[in-house]
Amino acid sequence: MADGKKYRTSAAKVDRAKKYTLDDACTLLPQTKVAKFDESVDIAVRLGVDPKHADQMVRGAVVLPHGTGKSQRVAVVAKGDKAAEARAAGADFVGAEELVERIQKENWTDFDSMVATPDMMGLVGRLGRVLGPKGLMPNPKVGTVTNDVAKAVRELKAGRVEYRVEKAGIVHARIGKASFGAEKLKENARSMVDTLLRAKPASAKGTYLKSVTLSTTMGPGIRVDTLPLVSDYESK
Repeated sequence: MADGKKYRTSAAKVDRAKKYTLDDACTLLPQTKVAKFDESVDIAVRLGVDPKHADQMVRGAVVLPHGTGKSQRVAVVAKGDKAAEARAAGADFVGAEELVERIQKENWTDFDSMVATPDMMGLVGRLGRVLGPKGLMPNPKVGTVTNDVAKAVRELKAGRVEYRVEKAGIVHARIGKASFGAEKLKENARSMVDTLLRAKPASAKGTYLKSVTLSTTMGPGIRVDTLPLVSDYESK
């Protein structure tokens, strides 16, 4: 199988026993892509937290310096001036009752993020069954329930990434495309890691940043040495 051979060729470039510096990992990343298309680059960060405890739930959002390389379609539930602000900021879909009704009746979710003003959350609450499983429900903790809809839309369009720790204590996020090159990938990865370090819960004990792995969509994982990442962050 051609793809299997390409994967083995890419995997051979990565020393699985080694932990790379962030610089070296990001230099190697574009060389490990397997597909002909411009693969996305993902980061997987294992944290020393137990998400079963509410006080150890690491969740939030970060605006990456160079975006994700993916065009974000943003839906906004708002009325009046706030709806006008959302349109002016570049929202793809704006509405109130009629938008909520469309999502309810048609199970329509042809967007990547939803923003809602606080006064609309009673209406949006009806959409939990449709939006919840897809991770599209607006949430004040990640800035998608807000009166400053223009700022939220602009940030989402610019490459704002929401993150949430999974059951196993891992945060997965997209940080760009293979075509970004080493420097942009490094700055985006650094921004993501620093954000997670800032979000460390007070109740987290022991090693917090346990592992960081970078990979293209179809390429092998590249392990990153976490010690320099932590020391760089603490020295800022």
